[in-house]
Amino acid sequence: MGQKVNFEIIDSKKIFSGKVFDVRLDNIKYKATGNLSVREVVLHRGGAVIIALTDNSGILLVKQYRYPFQKVLIELPAGKLDNNEDPLVCASRELKEETGYTAGSIKRLGSIYTSPGYSSEELHIFLAEDLQSGSSALEEGEEGMEILKLHVDKIVEMILNGEIKDSKTIAGIFFYLNVKNQHS
Repeated sequence: MGQKVNFEIIDSKKIFSGKVFDVRLDNIKYKATGNLSVREVVLHRGGAVIIALTDNSGILLVKQYRYPFQKVLIELPAGKLDNNEDPLVCASRELKEETGYTAGSIKRLGSIYTSPGYSSEELHIFLAEDLQSGSSALEEGEEGMEILKLHVDKIVEMILNGEIKDSKTIAGIFFYLNVKNQHS
C-alpha cells in the first residue's frame, strides 16, 4: 500500500449541493513537474446493500425503474445513508421499506467503493437472515417496484448473461458466495 501522494491541493471548493450528492472541485499541483490539474469529486454519504436470505435459500431482489438508464433493473435492496446514520440502521430500514421484511439477524459482510475515480460513495453490504414478512413502505419514486425471490445460482446466471448489471448486486453476491463457501 504505502503509495505516496504525488500532488498537493492548491484550493478546494464545493461547486454543487444536491439532495443525493454534492460536487467538490479541487485544483491540484503535481510535485515532480509543477503541472496543474483539476479533480472533480462527487461527495456521497454512502449506503447499505442487503442480501436478504429466505428460508428456502432464495435471495430477495427488487426490480425497479432506474432513471439514468431509462429502464428497469434487477438489484439487491439498498438505500442511501441519512446524515451520520449507522449503515446497519440503514440496512434494516431499507429492507423493510423495499421488501416489507424484517430480519432476526443482520451481519456486515464488507463494503465497496462504487466509483473511486471520482466518487466518495461507499456501500456497506449486509446479510439479513431469519426474515419475517410484513408490509413495505415504498418511497414515491419506488412505486411499481417488484420483489423477486431467486436462488443464488439463478442470480449468478443472470449476472453472467448480462441480465443483472448493477455493480452493488454483483459485489453483494460475491460477498455472499464467499461466506456460503466458508460454511460449506
